Amino acid sequence: MNILFICSRNQWRSPTAEKVWSRHPGLAVRSAGTSSKARRTVSAKDIQWADTIFAMEQKHKNRLKADFPRLMSHKTIHVLDIPDEYSFMDPELMEILKYSVTDYLDV
Repeated sequence: MNILFICSRNQWRSPTAEKVWSRHPGLAVRSAGTSSKARRTVSAKDIQWADTIFAMEQKHKNRLKADFPRLMSHKTIHVLDIPDEYSFMDPELMEILKYSVTDYLDV
């Protein structure tokens, strides 16, 4: 299963999620940001590749739907409601990501 994690600048939350979930067997994982200033900006190829998309906030989901309307009409996207108040690999963020993503995946 291909999983794409999205936040704004692909700096703290989505790269942490990618790192946490990349170790899980059966999952291929990527992360990207919605901002033009993102470390890695989400592309149409990322959207096409993903089976499931996890957005950190509702604004990220809205941005994806606005920027990729046709591609997003056929994608599953979950909003995790994780605010931008954590640093990369913050232990609390890692726990939140493990718990919240597990609810959506059959793993």
